[in-house]
Amino acid sequence: MKLKTFRRGVHPYGGKEYAKACPIQPLAPEGEMVFPMSQNLGAPSKPVVKKGDRVLKGQLIAEAGGFIGAPIFSSVSGTVKAVEKRLTVSGSKVDSVVIENDFLEETVEGFDTKRTLDSLSKEEIVDAIRNAGIVGLGGAGFPTVVKLTPKNADDIDYIIINGAECEPYLTSDYRVMLERPEELILGIQAMLRLLPNAKAVIGIEDNKPDALALMEKMVRIDDKIDVCALKTKYPQGGERQLIYAITGRKINSKMLPADKGCIVDNIGTVYAIYEAVYLNKPLIHNVMTVTGEAVNKPGNFDVPLGISHSYLLEQAGGAKENVVKFISGGPMMGFAMGSLDVPVVKTSSSILAYANDDVANAKETPCIHCGRCVRACPETLVPQLMGRAVKGERIEEFAALGGMECIECGSCAYVCPAKIPLTQLFKYGKIRIREENAKKKEAR
Repeated sequence: MKLKTFRRGVHPYGGKEYAKACPIQPLAPEGEMVFPMSQNLGAPSKPVVKKGDRVLKGQLIAEAGGFIGAPIFSSVSGTVKAVEKRLTVSGSKVDSVVIENDFLEETVEGFDTKRTLDSLSKEEIVDAIRNAGIVGLGGAGFPTVVKLTPKNADDIDYIIINGAECEPYLTSDYRVMLERPEELILGIQAMLRLLPNAKAVIGIEDNKPDALALMEKMVRIDDKIDVCALKTKYPQGGERQLIYAITGRKINSKMLPADKGCIVDNIGTVYAIYEAVYLNKPLIHNVMTVTGEAVNKPGNFDVPLGISHSYLLEQAGGAKENVVKFISGGPMMGFAMGSLDVPVVKTSSSILAYANDDVANAKETPCIHCGRCVRACPETLVPQLMGRAVKGERIEEFAALGGMECIECGSCAYVCPAKIPLTQLFKYGKIRIREENAKKKEAR
Protein backbone atom coordinates (compact mmCIF):
# COMPACT_ATOMS: atom_id res chain seq x y z
CA MET A 1 0.00 0.00 0.00
CA LYS A 2 1.42 3.35 -1.05
CA LEU A 3 0.87 5.90 1.68
CA LYS A 4 -0.07 9.43 0.72
CA THR A 5 1.51 12.43 2.38
CA PHE A 6 2.80 15.99 1.92
CA ARG A 7 6.28 17.43 1.51
CA ARG A 8 8.52 18.09 4.53
CA GLY A 9 7.14 17.93 8.09
CA VAL A 10 8.59 16.29 11.23
CA HIS A 11 8.33 13.12 13.28
CA PRO A 12 7.90 14.05 16.97
CA TYR A 13 7.52 11.44 19.70
CA GLY A 14 3.97 10.09 19.39
CA GLY A 15 2.98 9.44 23.01
CA LYS A 16 -0.16 7.63 21.83
CA GLU A 17 0.54 4.61 24.02
CA TYR A 18 -0.65 6.35 27.19
CA ALA A 19 -4.35 6.44 26.20
CA LYS A 20 -4.63 4.53 22.92
CA ALA A 21 -6.04 1.36 24.49
CA CYS A 22 -8.44 3.18 26.82
CA PRO A 23 -12.12 2.94 25.77
CA ILE A 24 -14.22 6.10 25.92
CA GLN A 25 -15.67 6.59 29.40
CA PRO A 26 -18.88 8.61 29.81
CA LEU A 27 -18.39 11.37 32.36
CA ALA A 28 -21.17 12.64 34.63
CA PRO A 29 -21.45 16.44 34.95
CA GLU A 30 -20.52 18.31 38.12
CA GLY A 31 -22.60 20.79 40.13
CA GLU A 32 -21.68 24.13 38.59
CA MET A 33 -21.51 24.29 34.80
CA VAL A 34 -19.97 27.26 32.97
CA PHE A 35 -20.71 28.07 29.31
CA PRO A 36 -18.52 30.84 27.83
CA MET A 37 -20.07 32.82 24.99
CA SER A 38 -16.86 32.69 22.92
CA GLN A 39 -16.73 29.09 21.71
CA ASN A 40 -16.36 29.53 17.96
CA LEU A 41 -14.49 31.48 15.33
CA GLY A 42 -16.43 34.66 14.61
CA ALA A 43 -18.89 36.59 16.73
CA PRO A 44 -19.49 35.50 20.35
CA SER A 45 -22.89 34.02 21.12
CA LYS A 46 -25.58 36.09 22.88
CA PRO A 47 -27.24 34.83 26.09
CA VAL A 48 -31.00 34.27 25.90
CA VAL A 49 -31.38 33.30 29.56
CA LYS A 50 -30.99 35.29 32.76
CA LYS A 51 -30.25 34.64 36.42
CA GLY A 52 -32.95 32.54 38.06
CA ASP A 53 -34.22 30.92 34.85
CA ARG A 54 -34.91 27.21 34.89
CA VAL A 55 -33.24 25.37 31.97
CA LEU A 56 -33.40 21.85 30.61
CA LYS A 57 -30.72 19.64 29.11
CA GLY A 58 -30.45 20.48 25.41
CA GLN A 59 -32.08 23.90 25.83
CA LEU A 60 -30.82 26.94 23.93
CA ILE A 61 -29.03 29.29 26.33
CA ALA A 62 -27.29 31.53 23.77
CA GLU A 63 -28.04 32.36 20.16
CA ALA A 64 -25.52 32.84 17.36
CA GLY A 65 -23.96 36.30 17.41
CA GLY A 66 -23.80 36.57 13.63
CA PHE A 67 -23.55 34.65 10.36
CA ILE A 68 -20.13 33.33 11.44
CA GLY A 69 -21.41 32.19 14.81
CA ALA A 70 -23.16 29.33 16.57
CA PRO A 71 -25.75 28.84 19.31
CA ILE A 72 -24.91 27.26 22.67
CA PHE A 73 -27.00 24.73 24.60
CA SER A 74 -27.07 23.53 28.20
CA SER A 75 -25.64 20.07 28.85
CA VAL A 76 -27.63 19.77 32.10
CA SER A 77 -30.95 20.71 33.64
CA GLY A 78 -30.87 23.24 36.44
CA THR A 79 -31.06 26.94 37.29
CA VAL A 80 -29.11 29.83 35.82
CA LYS A 81 -26.89 30.98 38.67
CA ALA A 82 -25.37 33.97 36.88
CA VAL A 83 -24.55 35.58 33.57
CA GLU A 84 -21.12 37.03 34.20
CA LYS A 85 -17.52 37.06 33.08
CA ARG A 86 -15.57 33.89 33.84
CA LEU A 87 -11.99 32.82 33.21
CA THR A 88 -11.46 30.64 30.13
CA VAL A 89 -8.70 28.34 28.94
CA SER A 90 -7.17 31.19 26.91
CA GLY A 91 -6.52 33.11 30.13
CA SER A 92 -9.09 35.82 29.39
CA LYS A 93 -12.42 36.44 31.08
CA VAL A 94 -15.47 36.33 28.81
CA ASP A 95 -19.23 36.57 29.27
CA SER A 96 -20.54 33.21 30.45
CA VAL A 97 -23.78 31.55 31.50
CA VAL A 98 -23.36 29.71 34.81
CA ILE A 99 -25.86 26.93 35.54
CA GLU A 100 -26.37 25.11 38.83
CA ASN A 101 -26.93 21.47 37.89
CA ASP A 102 -29.95 19.86 39.58
CA PHE A 103 -28.87 16.35 38.43
CA LEU A 104 -32.42 15.57 37.23
CA GLU A 105 -31.34 15.26 33.60
CA GLU A 106 -34.64 16.67 32.35
CA THR A 107 -34.46 17.28 28.61
CA VAL A 108 -36.20 19.60 26.18
CA GLU A 109 -39.03 18.26 24.07
CA GLY A 110 -37.82 16.28 21.05
CA PHE A 111 -34.35 15.66 22.47
CA ASP A 112 -32.97 12.28 21.36
CA THR A 113 -35.83 11.70 18.90
CA LYS A 114 -34.70 9.21 16.28
CA ARG A 115 -35.23 10.03 12.61
CA THR A 116 -33.94 8.72 9.29
CA LEU A 117 -32.02 10.53 6.60
CA ASP A 118 -34.66 9.70 4.00
CA SER A 119 -37.31 11.47 6.10
CA LEU A 120 -35.41 14.77 5.93
CA SER A 121 -35.07 17.25 3.10
CA LYS A 122 -31.78 18.93 2.29
CA GLU A 123 -33.03 22.12 3.98
CA GLU A 124 -33.98 20.18 7.12
CA ILE A 125 -30.51 18.62 7.30
CA VAL A 126 -28.94 22.08 7.06
CA ASP A 127 -31.28 23.40 9.77
CA ALA A 128 -30.47 20.45 12.03
CA ILE A 129 -26.73 21.16 11.79
CA ARG A 130 -27.18 24.93 12.20
CA ASN A 131 -29.58 24.60 15.13
CA ALA A 132 -27.29 22.14 16.92
CA GLY A 133 -24.52 24.73 17.24
CA ILE A 134 -21.88 22.51 15.65
CA VAL A 135 -18.44 23.98 15.02
CA GLY A 136 -15.20 22.42 13.87
CA LEU A 137 -13.99 20.35 16.80
CA GLY A 138 -10.49 19.84 15.46
CA GLY A 139 -9.34 23.43 15.14
CA ALA A 140 -10.50 27.03 15.44
CA GLY A 141 -14.22 26.27 15.81
CA PHE A 142 -15.48 27.48 12.43
CA PRO A 143 -19.30 27.06 12.25
CA THR A 144 -19.94 23.78 10.42
CA VAL A 145 -23.14 24.84 8.67
CA VAL A 146 -21.26 27.67 6.93
CA LYS A 147 -18.63 25.23 5.72
CA LEU A 148 -21.24 22.77 4.42
CA THR A 149 -23.25 25.38 2.52
CA PRO A 150 -20.66 27.04 0.24
CA LYS A 151 -21.73 29.29 -2.61
CA ASN A 152 -20.18 26.84 -5.07
CA ALA A 153 -21.84 23.71 -3.66
CA ASP A 154 -22.03 22.03 -7.08
CA ASP A 155 -18.26 22.42 -7.49
CA ILE A 156 -17.39 20.54 -4.31
CA ASP A 157 -16.11 17.10 -5.29
CA TYR A 158 -14.29 16.12 -2.09
CA ILE A 159 -15.52 15.90 1.49
CA ILE A 160 -12.37 15.08 3.42
CA ILE A 161 -12.78 13.58 6.87
CA ASN A 162 -9.74 14.23 9.04
CA GLY A 163 -9.00 11.02 10.92
CA ALA A 164 -5.25 11.62 10.92
CA GLU A 165 -5.06 12.86 14.53
CA CYS A 166 -1.41 13.70 13.92
CA GLU A 167 -0.97 15.73 17.12
CA PRO A 168 1.12 13.65 19.56
CA TYR A 169 -0.56 12.06 22.61
CA LEU A 170 -4.18 12.68 21.46
CA THR A 171 -6.29 9.55 20.91
CA SER A 172 -9.93 10.69 21.15
CA ASP A 173 -10.64 10.62 17.38
CA TYR A 174 -8.97 7.22 17.17
CA ARG A 175 -11.26 5.82 19.86
CA VAL A 176 -14.35 7.31 18.18
CA MET A 177 -13.41 5.56 14.94
CA LEU A 178 -13.04 2.25 16.78
CA GLU A 179 -16.14 2.53 18.96
CA ARG A 180 -18.61 4.51 16.83
CA PRO A 181 -17.90 3.63 13.17
CA GLU A 182 -21.55 3.14 12.14
CA GLU A 183 -22.47 6.57 13.45
CA LEU A 184 -19.58 8.16 11.56
CA ILE A 185 -20.73 6.61 8.27
CA LEU A 186 -24.25 7.92 8.88
CA GLY A 187 -22.87 11.39 9.61
CA ILE A 188 -20.84 11.35 6.40
CA GLN A 189 -23.89 10.25 4.41
CA ALA A 190 -25.79 13.26 5.76
CA MET A 191 -22.96 15.53 4.60
CA LEU A 192 -23.01 13.92 1.15
CA ARG A 193 -26.70 14.72 0.82
CA LEU A 194 -25.79 18.43 1.00
CA LEU A 195 -23.06 18.20 -1.64
CA PRO A 196 -24.38 15.85 -4.32
CA ASN A 197 -21.30 15.94 -6.59
CA ALA A 198 -18.86 15.10 -3.81
CA LYS A 199 -17.15 11.93 -2.77
CA ALA A 200 -16.08 11.49 0.86
CA VAL A 201 -12.58 10.36 1.78
CA ILE A 202 -11.54 9.47 5.34
CA GLY A 203 -7.82 10.16 5.84
CA ILE A 204 -6.18 8.03 8.55
CA GLU A 205 -2.48 7.79 9.43
CA ASP A 206 -0.89 4.34 9.23
CA ASN A 207 -0.04 4.33 12.94
CA LYS A 208 -3.72 3.40 13.45
CA PRO A 209 -3.90 0.11 11.47
CA ASP A 210 -6.95 -1.19 13.36
CA ALA A 211 -8.89 2.03 12.67
CA LEU A 212 -7.85 1.89 9.02
CA ALA A 213 -9.01 -1.72 8.67
CA LEU A 214 -12.31 -1.09 10.45
CA MET A 215 -13.21 2.03 8.47
CA GLU A 216 -12.23 0.33 5.19
CA LYS A 217 -14.66 -2.44 6.09
CA MET A 218 -17.39 0.07 6.96
CA VAL A 219 -17.16 2.08 3.72
CA ARG A 220 -17.88 -0.97 1.56
CA ILE A 221 -21.58 -0.26 2.00
CA ASP A 222 -21.31 3.10 0.20
CA ASP A 223 -19.41 3.65 -3.05
CA LYS A 224 -19.31 7.41 -2.38
CA ILE A 225 -17.12 6.97 0.72
CA ASP A 226 -13.49 5.85 0.63
CA VAL A 227 -10.56 5.56 3.03
CA CYS A 228 -7.09 6.95 2.33
CA ALA A 229 -4.08 5.62 4.24
CA LEU A 230 -1.69 8.45 5.15
CA LYS A 231 1.93 8.40 6.18
CA THR A 232 2.41 9.08 9.86
CA LYS A 233 4.02 12.49 9.88
CA TYR A 234 3.31 15.83 11.53
CA PRO A 235 1.31 17.95 10.60
CA GLN A 236 -0.47 15.41 8.38
CA GLY A 237 -3.81 16.49 9.87
CA GLY A 238 -3.31 20.14 8.93
CA GLU A 239 -6.05 21.24 6.55
CA ARG A 240 -3.72 22.25 3.73
CA GLN A 241 -1.50 19.17 4.16
CA LEU A 242 -4.49 16.83 4.24
CA ILE A 243 -5.99 18.32 1.09
CA TYR A 244 -2.66 18.06 -0.74
CA ALA A 245 -2.00 14.49 0.39
CA ILE A 246 -5.42 13.24 -0.71
CA THR A 247 -6.13 15.37 -3.79
CA GLY A 248 -2.82 16.92 -4.84
CA ARG A 249 -4.44 20.36 -4.68
CA LYS A 250 -2.76 23.32 -3.01
CA ILE A 251 -4.40 26.14 -1.07
CA ASN A 252 -2.99 29.22 0.64
CA SER A 253 -4.04 31.80 3.23
CA LYS A 254 -6.09 33.77 0.69
CA MET A 255 -8.21 30.73 -0.20
CA LEU A 256 -10.79 28.50 1.39
CA PRO A 257 -10.75 24.72 0.79
CA ALA A 258 -14.04 25.19 -1.07
CA ASP A 259 -12.16 27.28 -3.65
CA LYS A 260 -10.40 24.04 -4.59
CA GLY A 261 -13.53 21.90 -4.43
CA CYS A 262 -12.90 20.55 -0.92
CA ILE A 263 -14.65 20.54 2.44
CA VAL A 264 -12.69 19.31 5.48
CA ASP A 265 -14.15 18.21 8.84
CA ASN A 266 -12.69 16.10 11.60
CA ILE A 267 -14.02 12.93 13.23
CA GLY A 268 -15.55 14.67 16.25
CA THR A 269 -17.45 17.09 14.03
CA VAL A 270 -18.85 14.23 11.92
CA TYR A 271 -20.11 12.49 15.06
CA ALA A 272 -21.79 15.72 16.18
CA ILE A 273 -23.47 15.93 12.77
CA TYR A 274 -24.75 12.38 13.24
CA GLU A 275 -26.33 13.27 16.59
CA ALA A 276 -27.88 16.46 15.25
CA VAL A 277 -29.38 14.90 12.12
CA TYR A 278 -30.43 11.47 13.35
CA LEU A 279 -31.12 12.09 17.05
CA ASN A 280 -32.07 15.80 17.22
CA LYS A 281 -29.29 16.43 19.74
CA PRO A 282 -27.38 19.72 19.90
CA LEU A 283 -23.65 19.82 20.56
CA ILE A 284 -23.44 19.46 24.34
CA HIS A 285 -20.55 17.02 24.76
CA ASN A 286 -17.22 16.06 23.23
CA VAL A 287 -14.70 13.24 23.52
CA MET A 288 -11.43 14.36 25.12
CA THR A 289 -8.11 12.72 25.96
CA VAL A 290 -6.46 13.14 29.37
CA THR A 291 -2.92 11.92 28.99
CA GLY A 292 0.80 12.33 29.59
CA GLU A 293 3.44 10.85 31.87
CA ALA A 294 2.19 12.96 34.80
CA VAL A 295 -1.44 11.67 34.70
CA ASN A 296 -2.29 8.83 37.10
CA LYS A 297 -4.88 7.14 34.88
CA PRO A 298 -4.74 8.39 31.28
CA GLY A 299 -7.90 7.86 29.26
CA ASN A 300 -10.51 9.10 26.82
CA PHE A 301 -13.67 10.64 28.20
CA ASP A 302 -17.05 11.65 26.80
CA VAL A 303 -17.26 15.05 28.47
CA PRO A 304 -20.33 17.28 29.00
CA LEU A 305 -19.54 20.83 27.90
CA GLY A 306 -19.35 23.24 30.82
CA ILE A 307 -17.46 21.10 33.33
CA SER A 308 -14.11 22.32 34.61
CA HIS A 309 -10.80 20.93 33.42
CA SER A 310 -9.86 20.31 37.06
CA TYR A 311 -12.93 18.06 37.48
CA LEU A 312 -12.03 16.19 34.29
CA LEU A 313 -8.49 15.62 35.52
CA GLU A 314 -9.84 14.25 38.82
CA GLN A 315 -11.78 11.61 36.87
CA ALA A 316 -8.47 10.49 35.38
CA GLY A 317 -7.05 9.94 38.85
CA GLY A 318 -5.50 13.39 39.08
CA ALA A 319 -1.94 14.38 38.34
CA LYS A 320 1.19 12.86 39.78
CA GLU A 321 3.36 14.83 42.20
CA ASN A 322 6.01 15.36 39.54
CA VAL A 323 3.71 17.31 37.20
CA VAL A 324 5.28 20.56 36.03
CA LYS A 325 3.02 21.66 33.18
CA PHE A 326 -0.49 21.27 31.79
CA ILE A 327 -1.27 21.80 28.12
CA SER A 328 -4.67 22.26 26.49
CA GLY A 329 -4.45 20.34 23.23
CA GLY A 330 -1.33 18.61 22.00
CA PRO A 331 2.34 19.48 22.52
CA MET A 332 2.82 20.97 19.04
CA MET A 333 -0.13 23.35 18.65
CA GLY A 334 -1.60 23.37 22.14
CA PHE A 335 -0.86 25.96 24.81
CA ALA A 336 0.11 25.93 28.46
CA MET A 337 -2.72 26.32 30.97
CA GLY A 338 -2.32 28.82 33.77
CA SER A 339 -5.29 27.30 35.62
CA LEU A 340 -7.38 24.13 35.37
CA ASP A 341 -10.37 25.88 36.94
CA VAL A 342 -11.71 26.81 33.51
CA PRO A 343 -14.60 25.23 31.59
CA VAL A 344 -14.52 22.68 28.82
CA VAL A 345 -15.85 24.23 25.60
CA LYS A 346 -16.72 22.94 22.15
CA THR A 347 -13.15 23.06 20.86
CA SER A 348 -11.52 21.48 23.94
CA SER A 349 -9.64 18.33 22.94
CA SER A 350 -7.38 17.24 25.77
CA ILE A 351 -5.43 17.81 28.93
CA LEU A 352 -1.77 16.89 28.60
CA ALA A 353 0.28 16.69 31.80
CA TYR A 354 4.08 16.84 31.57
CA ALA A 355 6.64 15.75 34.14
CA ASN A 356 9.36 17.67 32.29
CA ASP A 357 9.10 21.09 30.65
CA ASP A 358 11.68 21.08 27.87
CA VAL A 359 10.36 24.36 26.46
CA ALA A 360 10.71 26.30 29.72
CA ASN A 361 14.15 24.81 30.36
CA ALA A 362 15.45 25.52 26.86
CA LYS A 363 18.02 28.29 26.49
CA GLU A 364 17.87 30.25 23.26
CA THR A 365 21.15 30.63 21.40
CA PRO A 366 22.01 32.42 18.12
CA CYS A 367 20.83 30.90 14.86
CA ILE A 368 23.55 28.75 13.25
CA HIS A 369 21.89 28.80 9.80
CA CYS A 370 21.69 25.00 9.68
CA GLY A 371 18.53 25.07 7.54
CA ARG A 372 16.65 22.44 9.56
CA CYS A 373 13.66 24.76 9.91
CA VAL A 374 13.51 25.16 6.13
CA ARG A 375 13.58 21.39 5.59
CA ALA A 376 10.81 20.90 8.16
CA CYS A 377 8.35 23.62 7.10
CA PRO A 378 5.32 22.08 5.36
CA GLU A 379 4.54 25.44 3.75
CA THR A 380 8.01 25.63 2.13
CA LEU A 381 8.82 28.89 3.94
CA VAL A 382 12.19 30.08 5.28
CA PRO A 383 11.57 30.36 9.03
CA GLN A 384 15.08 31.57 9.94
CA LEU A 385 14.67 34.70 7.78
CA MET A 386 11.10 35.23 8.94
CA GLY A 387 12.16 35.04 12.58
CA ARG A 388 14.96 37.52 12.03
CA ALA A 389 12.54 39.95 10.37
CA VAL A 390 10.07 39.78 13.26
CA LYS A 391 12.80 40.23 15.85
CA GLY A 392 13.92 43.34 13.99
CA GLU A 393 10.32 44.64 13.79
CA ARG A 394 10.57 44.50 9.99
CA ILE A 395 6.97 43.43 9.57
CA GLU A 396 6.74 44.25 5.86
CA GLU A 397 9.74 42.02 5.24
CA PHE A 398 8.08 39.24 7.29
CA ALA A 399 4.97 39.59 5.13
CA ALA A 400 7.03 39.54 1.92
CA LEU A 401 8.65 36.29 3.08
CA GLY A 402 5.18 34.70 3.24
CA GLY A 403 4.54 35.20 6.93
CA MET A 404 0.77 34.91 6.56
CA GLU A 405 1.20 31.45 5.01
CA CYS A 406 2.56 30.09 8.30
CA ILE A 407 0.08 27.59 9.79
CA GLU A 408 1.73 27.82 13.25
CA CYS A 409 2.28 24.06 13.35
CA GLY A 410 5.52 24.41 15.33
CA SER A 411 7.60 22.12 13.11
CA CYS A 412 10.35 24.73 12.71
CA ALA A 413 10.64 25.38 16.44
CA TYR A 414 10.64 21.63 17.12
CA VAL A 415 13.76 21.00 15.01
CA CYS A 416 15.60 24.24 15.82
CA PRO A 417 18.89 23.40 17.64
CA ALA A 418 19.16 27.02 18.80
CA LYS A 419 15.78 26.73 20.55
CA ILE A 420 14.50 29.94 18.94
CA PRO A 421 10.74 30.36 19.68
CA LEU A 422 9.92 30.68 15.99
CA THR A 423 6.22 29.86 16.26
CA GLN A 424 5.66 32.54 18.90
CA LEU A 425 7.55 35.04 16.76
CA PHE A 426 5.36 34.25 13.76
CA LYS A 427 2.16 34.56 15.77
CA TYR A 428 3.30 38.03 16.84
CA GLY A 429 4.28 38.92 13.27
CA LYS A 430 0.86 37.90 11.93
CA ILE A 431 -0.86 40.00 14.59
CA ARG A 432 1.23 42.98 13.54
CA ILE A 433 0.37 42.45 9.86
CA ARG A 434 -3.35 42.38 10.69
CA GLU A 435 -2.98 45.55 12.76
CA GLU A 436 -1.19 47.35 9.92
CA ASN A 437 -3.80 46.19 7.39
CA ALA A 438 -6.59 47.44 9.67
CA LYS A 439 -4.92 50.85 9.96
CA LYS A 440 -4.59 51.11 6.18
CA LYS A 441 -8.24 50.19 5.77
CA GLU A 442 -9.35 52.85 8.27
CA ALA A 443 -7.20 55.47 6.50
CA ARG A 444 -8.94 54.96 3.16
